[in-house]
Amino acid sequence: MVALIVGIIFIAFAVYSILPVSWSLQWWPYVVDFLRGGVPIIAVFVGLIAVFIGIADIKDRIEAKKEEAEEEAAGKE
Repeated sequence: MVALIVGIIFIAFAVYSILPVSWSLQWWPYVVDFLRGGVPIIAVFVGLIAVFIGIADIKDRIEAKKEEAEEEAAGKE
């Protein structure tokens, strides 16, 4: 219950902070600047993760081919 109330308070504060009216904090330009600066960094991290996953996938395929070759060789004996 406490988490729900805290969540609602944080959402309300976030909406209040970025509203383009005179009685709010009017932080929208700062939020946009933060997003502009953060998107390239997030893109780099996502790209690195994708590269690491791709390398792991290639290694798994090579390992699977080696195991299949070993099973075929063992089956022929």
